[in-house]
Amino acid sequence: RRTKETQVTVEVCLDGTGVCENQSGVPFLDHMLDQLGSHGLFDLRVQAQGDLWIDDHHTVEDVALALGQALSEALGDRSGIHRFGEFSAPLDEALTHVVLDLSGRPHLSCDLEIPSERIGTFDTQMVEHFFQSLANTSGMTLHIRGLAGRNSHHIVEATFKAFARALRRASEHDPRRGGAVASSKGVLTQK
Repeated sequence: RRTKETQVTVEVCLDGTGVCENQSGVPFLDHMLDQLGSHGLFDLRVQAQGDLWIDDHHTVEDVALALGQALSEALGDRSGIHRFGEFSAPLDEALTHVVLDLSGRPHLSCDLEIPSERIGTFDTQMVEHFFQSLANTSGMTLHIRGLAGRNSHHIVEATFKAFARALRRASEHDPRRGGAVASSKGVLTQK
């Protein structure tokens, strides 16, 4: 993804081993992308240059948009996958539940209470915006519920871990499907 504000390259392998090489220029975002790779067992490489002298917004948004597009391309016509995934992840006092559907229909419902405005230099408003951008370009229906938590870092990290595990389940091969698309319509794409 190239704009006047950012240049972003994303490579993702859904059948990976969790190898991550992320250099977005936003340290906390890189930490969260590492959670996606590690807990989803996706190989993930993100390279980004953005207008960070303004703030993190454009870079975080464009990384999410590019990641969603890369996920959609990696999923292809979405045949033979489980399609649905859910996971609850704790991190100390924090607990987040994520449910997703690789339906081809983008939607985000996010109910997270993050007590602080920043984690280091990272604007916590960008958490929901990251997932909205990713859902839009991946064609994913995504529900995120914060069930417990007081520490902002723990809440956000539990969210990324739960998302990674839910996405891992949804994108994995379903041997009982026999390669068919998990839809009575026979289609799970945005096209």
